[in-house]
Amino acid sequence: MERDKDKDRPLYMISVVSRMLHVHPQTLRIYEREGFVSPKRMGGHRLYSEADVERLGLILELTRDLGVNRAGVDIILRMRRRLEGLQSEVEEMLQAMEDDMRLEFREKIRKVFFEEEEE
Repeated sequence: MERDKDKDRPLYMISVVSRMLHVHPQTLRIYEREGFVSPKRMGGHRLYSEADVERLGLILELTRDLGVNRAGVDIILRMRRRLEGLQSEVEEMLQAMEDDMRLEFREKIRKVFFEEEEE
């Protein structure tokens, strides 16, 4: 969880990100205007997080390498966000099931050992 917070911390100015990703700063502004990324603003400057840079990398991979247009990118990003939400739900359910199984197992062990002593 702490690592996720670090990834969301605004670090990079637009000029740095454009050099990192080999794109014109205007491309990053377009992606922001399209709603694909939302860099934080501090003192009038856009600051991108590590998560923003990763997301932009994915967007560039989709558009450059796979030929996906911006409408397609939007659909893919929304589906990905939904999938991540579902994955979190599944992980929570699995954790709850695991907790229930541990509790049930402890109860069975307690009954086996302590009920034998009472007899």
